[in-house]
Amino acid sequence: MTEKIAASSAASRRATHVRVLRLAGPIVLSNLSIPLLGAVDTAVMGHLPDPAYIGGVAIGSIIFTYVYWSFGFLRMGTTGFTAQALGAGDADELRAVLARGFALAAVLGSLVIALQVPIGWLAFAAIEASGKVETLAHTYYGIRVWGAPAALANYVVLGWLLGMQRPGAAVVLTVFMNALNIALSLYFVVGLGWTIDGVAFGTLIAEWSSAGLGILLIMRPLKKVGGAWRPALIAHRGRIVRMMRVNFDIFIRTLCLVTAFAWLTARGATMGDVILAGNAVLLNFQLFTGYGLDGFAHAAEALVGSAVGKRNRRALRDVVVISTQWALFVAGGFALVYLLAGQSIIALLTSISDVQVTAARFLPWIVISPLVSVWSFQLDGIFIGATRGAEMRNGMIASLVIFIVAEQLLTEAMGNHGLWLAFTIFMAARGITLAMFYPRIERALAEPADAAR
Repeated sequence: MTEKIAASSAASRRATHVRVLRLAGPIVLSNLSIPLLGAVDTAVMGHLPDPAYIGGVAIGSIIFTYVYWSFGFLRMGTTGFTAQALGAGDADELRAVLARGFALAAVLGSLVIALQVPIGWLAFAAIEASGKVETLAHTYYGIRVWGAPAALANYVVLGWLLGMQRPGAAVVLTVFMNALNIALSLYFVVGLGWTIDGVAFGTLIAEWSSAGLGILLIMRPLKKVGGAWRPALIAHRGRIVRMMRVNFDIFIRTLCLVTAFAWLTARGATMGDVILAGNAVLLNFQLFTGYGLDGFAHAAEALVGSAVGKRNRRALRDVVVISTQWALFVAGGFALVYLLAGQSIIALLTSISDVQVTAARFLPWIVISPLVSVWSFQLDGIFIGATRGAEMRNGMIASLVIFIVAEQLLTEAMGNHGLWLAFTIFMAARGITLAMFYPRIERALAEPADAAR
């Protein structure tokens, strides 16, 4: 009997390995196209004669990172609720989750456009940069802001496809959006001789084109899953309240995260255009790491959500352990690549010698970053799948406070090295705080279903 249980457990773990890789593999490859876009934008601007162009893209991009990532709950919350509905076999709720997400994306996207002037004023007031950098960033912002509804709708589509365990469709959407963006940016800047406006228009067109493709991609799984559009379910007060509560917690969590990135960029800007540009180059490495490792976090979201929907604690543990093992393996690969080829990658991103030298000086922080960051990325995926927004919120608030205190102390003493050390401490704190909250997820599965909800 014991041998049969052991054999069954081993077979279950092998099946989980397969599911994790089936989900994570395509997502890792498609996710890498996202920071590739930022890298291409940086490279295109980095081969113009003035580092202010890199700084302009960096400042403009961080504004949209702040705004869009603040609404990242549209992707993360949709994934968690979709995965749980899939695990519970509730086809009507799968449709309702999608409808609620689209409605919220339309409202928020329209608000961003309507409030673009005060949003821009607040953003530029908070970031100190040279006059030329700010002028270029204003141009970038004024163009890209019109893509807000499409960008947020894409979050919902991606979240729903990931929750449905449809990595192939998610890959198609992500690769299409970023490949089109890269092609248009190169055409406008290299082909037509535009500057920062070419990069911004490339992104704007790609966002709206991808929103149209996303609608097409969800039609097939919608037809296959069955169910019906039930207005009463879509507008169910209890479901909406739960969605808004979780989404608000994720919103606060994400706001803290993008605040840390904005703080890093803003503090670098106070040290001059060359430091700002060097840090912008290095942030491309961090984004490659994050999006690459997010493939395993996304797999954890879908599979943890399914396990929670089925209320299967053993399946939850298998997913957590196996997805984290694979993430650690890939994190080690990123660190090795940055160690061996980091300076060559910097040279591809910019031909400005001062920026190359500056980025290379602080490259060691990027080499160790994957091994420090992997824990927070993976735990984010686990908590999103379990829709444990409050714990994510509280952990991120604590981590942001730690980052700001560390930055104030370390930058004063160590300059830009202190800034990167504080950021490394921030990434470590994110993992530690979430690890402390993890037992709550397992305890919830031991409670009656109504209590857990």
